[in-house]
Amino acid sequence: MKKITPVFLIWLLSSLFISQNVAAQAPILPAAYRTQVYVPLLKGKRVGVFANHTATVGNRHLVDTLLALGVKVTKAFGPEHGFRGTADAGEKIENYTDPATGIPVISLYGKKRKPSAEDLADVDVLVFDIQDVGTRFYTYISSLQEFMEVAFENSKPLMILDRPNPNGFYVDGPVLDTAFRSFVGMQPIPIVYGMTMGEYAFMLAGERWLTPKANEKHDYYKRAQNSADTAFHFQVIKCANYTHKSLYQLPIAPSPNIPDMASVYWYASTCLFEGTALSEGRGTDHPFVIFGHPSLPTNLYAFTPASRAGAREPKLKGQLCYGWNLYGDNASILQKINNKVQLQYLLEAYRNFPEKEKFFLVPKAGNIQFSSFNRLAGNNELMQQIKEGKTEAQIRQSWLPKLDQFKQIRKKYLLYTDFE
Repeated sequence: MKKITPVFLIWLLSSLFISQNVAAQAPILPAAYRTQVYVPLLKGKRVGVFANHTATVGNRHLVDTLLALGVKVTKAFGPEHGFRGTADAGEKIENYTDPATGIPVISLYGKKRKPSAEDLADVDVLVFDIQDVGTRFYTYISSLQEFMEVAFENSKPLMILDRPNPNGFYVDGPVLDTAFRSFVGMQPIPIVYGMTMGEYAFMLAGERWLTPKANEKHDYYKRAQNSADTAFHFQVIKCANYTHKSLYQLPIAPSPNIPDMASVYWYASTCLFEGTALSEGRGTDHPFVIFGHPSLPTNLYAFTPASRAGAREPKLKGQLCYGWNLYGDNASILQKINNKVQLQYLLEAYRNFPEKEKFFLVPKAGNIQFSSFNRLAGNNELMQQIKEGKTEAQIRQSWLPKLDQFKQIRKKYLLYTDFE
């Protein structure tokens, strides 16, 4: 056996350090970038793509990438904010033809939320690719569920091109009570659920949270895929070099009112203001980072919501408001959030609001039980706890039993190394 010289040992250790350092610095790649993995499965098929402006490979839209690689895309489907991501929040969109490609675009945030059998007649395979922000009330996971149901019910193979979750490094918030189910919260998950779209899709299927027909078809195809000549039924293409410890920076704003990472990070805590009289910051430079109301103390941060792209009619438009501006660098924001849904600003806003009976928005029907705040919170408990003057610690304590149960379910479906 040859003797290991000191010089060789130093070279070996240096090589190992360099290789480990290179691996640590390997860029996170969304699944769409891994064309060599999934494009062969799409060749020769008529493909329908559910996507928006975030579905890119480098600087090119996924649809353009697929067409350039010889994949036949026959139909596109668009969610809230549209296929190109330019529509206001909640704005209904009609079907149209994409001017860049000539492909018919079926809007799933207008007259309907699910494709019809007719929409799928010229489609062999469905592909889903959208960048999520990892909060329950960001509606793309609701769109994912309904797209999965249609795919399974109509026996259309479904491929999900996964993308990293920029809030995938923690789990927190109240778990939704399904009595308050809506498009801003369809399943019993917390506000921050710590899963990618692909992982969440596996949970939807695995927990049988889809329609009865979709669950039945999924069970059938899972059994059928034991046969070697059966094509894939449901497949997730994973991201490269991503874990739930990653702090992934979004290269593209996911929607008009989530323009930067500050909004991405604060959104889980401040979106609840949408269900109150306060401006949640739409119509400012920093939606969900700036928030307030004209009747709050005038020594707070002052701002005036104005009409702008993505928020043509923001709440409290043109009115001088007082509140908070939480903008800062990513490191300072992450330190403030501390892997938690922050309630301190909501509680302080309520304490300082003069007409407390007007703090929470009341539906036109008059039933506060199903107010927008309760739909966002996922229950009617948080509103009552705020009215009763409960502390943040007391409120958070009430979340723990269901939160712990969810965490156990979540672990069954993770595709990437967890943060714990």
